[in-house]
Amino acid sequence: MIKKYLDDLEARIDQETEDTLIDEWTVFVERRFNGDIFSPKRLRQSLPEFDWPSISVNESFESYEKMALQQFAACSGQLARADAGPLMNVRSNYGTGIMSSLFGCELYMMDDEHNTLPTTLPLPGGADAIRKLLDKGMPDLSSGLSGKALEMGEYFVEIMKDYPQISQYVYLYHPDLQSPMDVCELIWGSDMFLDLIDQPELAKDFLTLIADAYIAFMKRWLGISPFRDEFSPHWSLMFKGHVMLRDDSAMNLSPDMFREFVRPYDQRILDVFGGGGVHFCGRGDHYIDQLAEMSGVSAVAMSQPEYNDMEKIYQSTVDKDIQLIGFSREAADAALANGRSLNGNVHCG
Repeated sequence: MIKKYLDDLEARIDQETEDTLIDEWTVFVERRFNGDIFSPKRLRQSLPEFDWPSISVNESFESYEKMALQQFAACSGQLARADAGPLMNVRSNYGTGIMSSLFGCELYMMDDEHNTLPTTLPLPGGADAIRKLLDKGMPDLSSGLSGKALEMGEYFVEIMKDYPQISQYVYLYHPDLQSPMDVCELIWGSDMFLDLIDQPELAKDFLTLIADAYIAFMKRWLGISPFRDEFSPHWSLMFKGHVMLRDDSAMNLSPDMFREFVRPYDQRILDVFGGGGVHFCGRGDHYIDQLAEMSGVSAVAMSQPEYNDMEKIYQSTVDKDIQLIGFSREAADAALANGRSLNGNVHCG
């Protein structure tokens, strides 16, 4: 079934259009963009020959082919919009629970009507459960959603190899592995926030194990889909480096706790894989200076600027040549209207 749709996508990809778009992103990522807000557009519209299927999130979990169709359908939609500037990319789209399922957490699927990626449930037992995981050591990378994510990556590589245009212009990017602290919370549950204070050494030992598993997974992933160059896409956005860490849990931590329980483990991953970006939801202005001091951080993808003191954010990002990607147009326009320079380091869709 998928061949029909891949044939359609392959025929519609215009080399000149895609090269121009990639060149524009490269200029931005290399800090050679001279405007206020970077917002590229794919200037040539290319409509499909027929309607593509709409595959829900839950349906995409039924087979690798359905997940591939769901992911490539987004690429088709981008080509069909003359004003769309995101790069085309696909991933093993299994949600936030890939790493936590690796440690035995139960998958929690949302109802179909929500069409939302699943998560996992914390392990019962709190700190005792964490000790048991430490006793077991490195988990089997083929277990849980981790195994499926790796096999899905192999499937993508296999079906794309006969399509030179797709292989060239559709990026396969790494699955959502969160970050050591986010994975720790998913496995440990909300008790973790008290245990960070009461049992800090246990937490650090577990964060080390999670970082080990993250690195092991990424090395396995690179055997399937190697990095192309020094730049990487994520959510159709390009940045310098290769990993996109998620630090959503950090909004509940003080700056000192970020320094102790987040930064060392993020830094280790950034060091191994040549740097990258960091995403966070909610508030991050209280630790953004700590984040910005990590070596290799080239970009921040944040949501909800309204929850942040944006001047603090700007001082630790765009003023230090760390780019804001996928940023709010409203927030960026407001900054410019107030005379705030963004230094050519902000991308808005």
